[in-house]
Amino acid sequence: MASISLRHIYKKYPGGVTAVSDFNLEVKDKEFLVLVGPSGCGKSTTLRMIAGLEEITEGELFIGDRLVNDVAPKDRKIAMVFQNYALYPHMTVFENMAFGLKLNKTPKEEIKRRVEDAARVLDITHLLDRKPKALSGGQKQRVALGRAIVRNPAVFLLDEPLSNLDAKLRAAMRTELTKLHQRVATTFVYVTHDQVEAMTMATRIVVMKDGLIQQVDTPQNLYDAPCNKFVAGFIGTPQMNFLDGRLEAKGEDVYFVFDRVTEVNMKPQVEPVLVKLPAEKVADPAVKEYIGKEIIAGIRPECIHDDAANLAMFPDAVVDTDVEVTELMGAEIYLYLKVGDEAKLTARVSSRSTSRAGDKIQVAFDTARIHLFDKDTERCIAH
Repeated sequence: MASISLRHIYKKYPGGVTAVSDFNLEVKDKEFLVLVGPSGCGKSTTLRMIAGLEEITEGELFIGDRLVNDVAPKDRKIAMVFQNYALYPHMTVFENMAFGLKLNKTPKEEIKRRVEDAARVLDITHLLDRKPKALSGGQKQRVALGRAIVRNPAVFLLDEPLSNLDAKLRAAMRTELTKLHQRVATTFVYVTHDQVEAMTMATRIVVMKDGLIQQVDTPQNLYDAPCNKFVAGFIGTPQMNFLDGRLEAKGEDVYFVFDRVTEVNMKPQVEPVLVKLPAEKVADPAVKEYIGKEIIAGIRPECIHDDAANLAMFPDAVVDTDVEVTELMGAEIYLYLKVGDEAKLTARVSSRSTSRAGDKIQVAFDTARIHLFDKDTERCIAH
């Protein structure tokens, strides 16, 4: 049983710095859980507390049914893979992978069997006689993983293990780690600041900010139903667009209204831009409470369209924009748009788009996928 339970965990440093606050989480057996958030949010500190490398200030940590607050790292049946691999340069790959087993006085035959089995799983059998200086970054990463696998840990802890690799190798290693998790059927807790890694590998994701859990959910639910503006902006590439505005009722209809501000004869000129919300969103009692109030609307780049079909489909959500920059990404184009002099939007459109920098174009919002947020608390009102 390799479940992990963190109950009201705090990490406080001398001088009054609190790195992690009231952290409550149940990690299921054989789950691939990813802790994600910006630098300094407390995710690596949390991982190090699970490993026993950081002392827990308050709270209880269980691995399985065992309270491990005062258990030494070597006795927690965990294995940790670090960002810098931490391989011994004077040892061969075989010796690096076998080192922990030798310290535990594992019989030689058992060491040989475990190392060879792990090398086969990671496709590094042909590297066992080499030393780290003769390995590429990706090969070093596999050796570090192999050193963890041979210990048959109940829990794998991985602290930004791919951050030193180039983009192509990082993408390949993401796939390899997912396959490895399926093969070894062990609990993985993985730390990264890269939300793409989190989205592609995780069973569930923990989004952190300033030492606090913001939301714990599956990757798809985090993307579709973020609980607040921070999560909405952190998950997704390019990030969600946010517009400050207000909800206004006109008869039976409700509109999100934001201002297009332009300068005419050295004076600011304000023109309201109206985006009609769909009836099912307006029917939500939470939305009705905000009619006449200031709010923030969020819309993902792929929900902003510049093609004729979508302009016709959403006639009450068409916005005039200026194209500032276009980025061809192969299968799609990113349009960086300006609405007046202040509001900025990013649209992710088809590679067949003819929109180019300097063009004045109309775009349509897919209003069914607009998110609404409270202006003060930034919590989500409606998805």
